[in-house]
Amino acid sequence: MTRWAFAAASVRGISHVKRNTRIQDAKRCFEIIVPDAQPIFCAVVSDGAGSASHGGEGASLVCRTVAVALWDQLTSDPSRFPVEDDAWNWVDDIRDKIAVAASRRNLASRDFAATMIVSVSDGTRTFTAHIGDGAIVGRHAVDQDWRLLSASENGEYASTTFFITDPGTPRLRTSIVEHPIDAIFLFSDGIENQVLDTATGEPYVNFFNPMVRPFTASANVGRDHHLSDRLAAYLDSEKFAEHTDDDKTLVIAVKK
Repeated sequence: MTRWAFAAASVRGISHVKRNTRIQDAKRCFEIIVPDAQPIFCAVVSDGAGSASHGGEGASLVCRTVAVALWDQLTSDPSRFPVEDDAWNWVDDIRDKIAVAASRRNLASRDFAATMIVSVSDGTRTFTAHIGDGAIVGRHAVDQDWRLLSASENGEYASTTFFITDPGTPRLRTSIVEHPIDAIFLFSDGIENQVLDTATGEPYVNFFNPMVRPFTASANVGRDHHLSDRLAAYLDSEKFAEHTDDDKTLVIAVKK
């Protein structure tokens, strides 16, 4: 049976370090082993709004809520792959929980504003759910091309986007990718401009190809803590710091 090897890291941006404030990105990822079927990789990334006083808490709540929902659904019935209705249920649940958390602190839901990036894949099909910026990139298992599976969505003005707490109906986007995928990247907008062509949205091959090599070279499967540590050090390096002062989150999963 094939397995997923994966790593994840989040690092504080320079702006948060200087102000001594908490990181506003959050993430959750895990693999579900399915008897007599392909294992399922699940990942959630969220970026709390810089303008929100409790954006980091909102991001953590987004990731925790979706991760629990996915785990409960797929461990009880692995054949029940997520669909758009499930994503709307996650959004409703998150918004309800944020409203309660805000009320307890005499705050508004917008004070917990955060994005949502979700990917669920067994390698033959991949479900994505997305609100706001950040992106999901996958590698086609046959032709080995890197493809943008879910793009960033920005607001009317520069450096603005959409959040799960926005008034009215959230701008949720979902998709089902039916072609085989053997590598998946999810990332917040802190590294978006350095790994995607800003004009076309095409993934930079010279970034993605080298990033999967340690996973294919390693015998490890499941969560790789060593590669997660190396990934955190890389995201915290001057290479990224000189281009953005924002938090940076990256999840990488490779099927092997």
